[in-house]
Amino acid sequence: MFVFKSCSKFVSVCTILFILLKKCQFCQWNLLYAVQLQYGVDESYKLSIPSHGTQVYAHIEAQTVYGVLHGLQTFSQLCRFNFTNRAIEVHQVPWYIIDQPRFFYRGLLIDTSRHYLPLPIIKNIIDSMTYAKLNVLHWHIVDTQSFPLEIPSFPKLWNGAYSISERYTMADAAEIVSYAQRRGISVLAEIDVPGHALSWGTGYPSLWPSKDCQQPLDVSKEFTFKVIDGILSDFSKTFKYRFVHLGGDEVNTSCWTETPRIRKWLRQHGLDTSGAYQYFVLRAQKIALSHGYEIINWEETFNDFGSKLSRKTVVHNWLGGGVAEKVVAAGLRCIVSNQDKWYLDHLDAPWEGFYMNEPLTNITNHQQQKLILGGEVCMWGEHIDASDIEQTIWPRAAAAAERLWSAYDNLAKDPSQVFGRLAHFRCLLNQRGVAAAPLVGPGRVAPEEPGSCYKQ
Repeated sequence: MFVFKSCSKFVSVCTILFILLKKCQFCQWNLLYAVQLQYGVDESYKLSIPSHGTQVYAHIEAQTVYGVLHGLQTFSQLCRFNFTNRAIEVHQVPWYIIDQPRFFYRGLLIDTSRHYLPLPIIKNIIDSMTYAKLNVLHWHIVDTQSFPLEIPSFPKLWNGAYSISERYTMADAAEIVSYAQRRGISVLAEIDVPGHALSWGTGYPSLWPSKDCQQPLDVSKEFTFKVIDGILSDFSKTFKYRFVHLGGDEVNTSCWTETPRIRKWLRQHGLDTSGAYQYFVLRAQKIALSHGYEIINWEETFNDFGSKLSRKTVVHNWLGGGVAEKVVAAGLRCIVSNQDKWYLDHLDAPWEGFYMNEPLTNITNHQQQKLILGGEVCMWGEHIDASDIEQTIWPRAAAAAERLWSAYDNLAKDPSQVFGRLAHFRCLLNQRGVAAAPLVGPGRVAPEEPGSCYKQ
């Protein structure tokens, strides 16, 4: 049991936790920290705030430190600063809250290939995720446009960065992983293969099918898979999450047939382009498995050859509805990110659609429901950089976060019932230094007119 007597005007959850760690000599904190942050970790907590006159006592019970963090976050959001008496108040006491997540995977994707995001920006995003109890940062690190991450096994991959200043060292990556872990957030690393990989060839041109036809990666060369093996070997030293994301989407195989050398290799191996795509994905999966990872692939891999995928595959739905039910019917796990509802870069997508998007749509079998790991909102970076990423993520991501955390029966059936709470949360984000956009209107809009934060 943890007792906290008061909170300052604007105090972070991590500050509160630090105070508790310093003062709580009798608690088994070492045991709590010994629980590894991993998919499926117990994040439940109980929070009680009894009525004791003017003094506030918050009691938090949890099985892991990650449950404690969520309990402290909830407590911090119940606190209100009264400007009249200059005191922190908790209204409507007593409180007794028993809380746990509906889904173990509650993700946010960021994209550092289309625009580089400085480390302080990524850390700010991680901090903001904790306010909405999101617990997975999906780091889409590299893509066609740039390769900003250092890979010690193949250092010339770094040549694919936009500039010498827009890079991450492996120490930077480790810092992000550690920073996130202390806040109860896992980091899912992604390399998207075989497509979306033109930038790889800046340092290693032999990865391209030819100088004039540069992606997907060359399926015919052993060197291609040697590089993937090196990347995943280096990843395994830093990214300790159970899963790695191998992409696999939007693969245009025309360069394979337009390159005489690869066309000859295809004939020798009895493969058409569809078979070569399958060969590439399955071989990359085996490499990831050899490094102790389970695999996440975008849904095209399932749509094209789902029965051939490793049974340790999680299919990441993004193209639209109806896929998740097919995935779980086939006995595979699924993460939902259907672009018509949960793509944050779709600026015309209002928060109401984010809130009402249900991962278990048309999935009634209880065993199949368990195969839905959760969902993820995606902040693709083509038109987003450090200057506008926060107001593009928030507050719409919070609408999805509530659906991923709260029990289904506790979710509002009409999004109009959510407006007041979500507006209040958006104002809280602003107060904590997060540039969350107004709730009224589509994503990333300016206030329409002067007025209270709670009305926008």
